[in-house]
Amino acid sequence: MISIGFLLTWFVLPLYAQDTTRVELEGYPVDVIVQNGDTLYLTSIDEAVIQPRKRAAATRDLRQYRKLVYNVKKVYPYAKLAGAKYGEVSAHLQTLKTGKEQRDYIKQIEEELLKQYEEDLKNLTVTQGRILIKLIDRETSKTSFEVVKDLRGSFQAAFWQAIARLFGSNLKTEFDPEGEDKVLNEIMIMIENGQL
Repeated sequence: MISIGFLLTWFVLPLYAQDTTRVELEGYPVDVIVQNGDTLYLTSIDEAVIQPRKRAAATRDLRQYRKLVYNVKKVYPYAKLAGAKYGEVSAHLQTLKTGKEQRDYIKQIEEELLKQYEEDLKNLTVTQGRILIKLIDRETSKTSFEVVKDLRGSFQAAFWQAIARLFGSNLKTEFDPEGEDKVLNEIMIMIENGQL
């Protein structure tokens, strides 16, 4: 039995290997190949993510789900920012030669971020904070504890972990897309695909 994917690959890849030409069709640019007098139009299709249909939930469950969606949408931009900023800072730290330069750079970045986002982050609820901790792990592939430890050291990481534990959170919490965070992961995928 020949799979559909194999057939598509078999017929479409040779088309892309040939020279393509860009033409305008009804005001839209499209790629075409002219082969033996035939014009073949080339296109790509965006990935479609299909989520399983949810069963009719009780009103309470639906309310909890909507609240989770609201909370995820609220903290998602901060998680994306944290992931991007962590990558940028980590890369720049590699270029700095002394520990003092690295500490000064981290202090400068920290002051800039606090100045810009401190009030917004103070207004997050405890639940939103817990979701943010998980989403930071999803974006950076490191727990929040490991991020603080990498940038500020073990003492600061332990201090902030103790503060988090006082409020019932844990900076060492990992994102588990196949386990307890499955619904959270589905919501994230739908947000990233513009479905929510």
